[in-house]
Amino acid sequence: MTRLCTLVVSSLLCLGTPPTASADRPPNIVLIMADDVGCETIGCYGGQSYKTPHIDRLARTGLKFTHCYAMPVCHPTRTCLLSGRYPRHQGNPRWGTYPRPDESQTLARSLQSAGYRTAIAGKWQLTLLLKDPQHPHRMGFDDYCLFGWHEGPRYHQPMIHQNGMLRTDVADRYGPSVYVDYLVDFMKRNKDRPFFAFYSMALCHDVTDDLKQPVPYATGKDHYDTYPEMMAQMDIHVGRVTTAIRRLGLEQNTLVLFTTDNGTSKRSLHQARGGKFIRRPVSSRIGGKLLPGGKGNLSDDGTHVPLLASWPGRIKPGTTTDHLVDMSDFLPTFVEIAGAATSARRATRIDGKSFARLLAGRGGSGRRWAYAERGSKRFFVRTQNWKLYNNGRLFHASHDVNEKAPVPLSKVPREAADDIKLLQQALKTIDDGHPFPMAKTR
Repeated sequence: MTRLCTLVVSSLLCLGTPPTASADRPPNIVLIMADDVGCETIGCYGGQSYKTPHIDRLARTGLKFTHCYAMPVCHPTRTCLLSGRYPRHQGNPRWGTYPRPDESQTLARSLQSAGYRTAIAGKWQLTLLLKDPQHPHRMGFDDYCLFGWHEGPRYHQPMIHQNGMLRTDVADRYGPSVYVDYLVDFMKRNKDRPFFAFYSMALCHDVTDDLKQPVPYATGKDHYDTYPEMMAQMDIHVGRVTTAIRRLGLEQNTLVLFTTDNGTSKRSLHQARGGKFIRRPVSSRIGGKLLPGGKGNLSDDGTHVPLLASWPGRIKPGTTTDHLVDMSDFLPTFVEIAGAATSARRATRIDGKSFARLLAGRGGSGRRWAYAERGSKRFFVRTQNWKLYNNGRLFHASHDVNEKAPVPLSKVPREAADDIKLLQQALKTIDDGHPFPMAKTR
């Protein structure tokens, strides 16, 4: 009999029993992803320009990652997060799209297969919801409250789609408040069963000016939310989510993660005068120096992002790790924590590696290099100290953060030879295909 290879997928790495809260009840998972926020803006990472007490609390009560990497812009980060695959291995999906064959193999679909109730609120990015309102459901989200991709405002007088319908009761509401209200209600309704809540934040992305309808003013004449104002709102809304978890008595059985989709915006809308939008550069102070936003750059200012994980009773508070993480790792991590299996219809290999054991304090993830790309022709692989681009440019990343001085291979220190060999092999792996197997299909 012909082997049914479409149903045979290798198991995830033999990592042992997943660190669930109990044998009977896997933990809730709450993922918060901010938009256009780099490490230099967050207090617990040394940021000095903005106050982020609620985000900083996650660091005090949990684990801070110092080497988490995203794609330099939002769309590829989100496709990578949801699929566990690098965008180049998905054919580099166009903006506002997600590969139809991969819809059955998402992070959310995997958690559904394990009995989780799933929800997403905030930014969708992956399609025009006006044309395809069922898309989040096909991707594995039972419930959603989202703005689509360049369809309407996301902040003031927002255009919000909710479970296939366009909401008509939010004309005078602030979008981020609506998204949080929805997620808090979702957690209340599902507190007696495991749930996955993805807060895909609108903040702190600049408002868009490519819409047929002008973006409404925030407060006052010709005023929009500035980047500092959005940072303040972002922290407030993170606090609303984490406070709700505590008040619902779910803190001990809920893993909360905070990360971002790329570096800080280079410019942010400040005013509109005479029908023209006025944007100002965004710079944030860290270590006594002003660092300009680096969104879109493949350098650290565009790809190095915060990652915090809090899980009282499971994650040791106030700890820090330099283990590598990239956006492909969330899917296998959540699969392992939930004791889930993928819902794949065909044999598919992923790029991610689970960091579940790292969260539980039982070792690392096994990831030896991280990856990021800007389109199909520009990408890099890196360790904590060294960074190699596909064009052959090599940087001592821990000493040359701004990538001012490429290091010739002939000048590589002897002690770094193994790192460089690893990165050269990694580039071949990226070009050849998918390094790690997906979880076994049920």
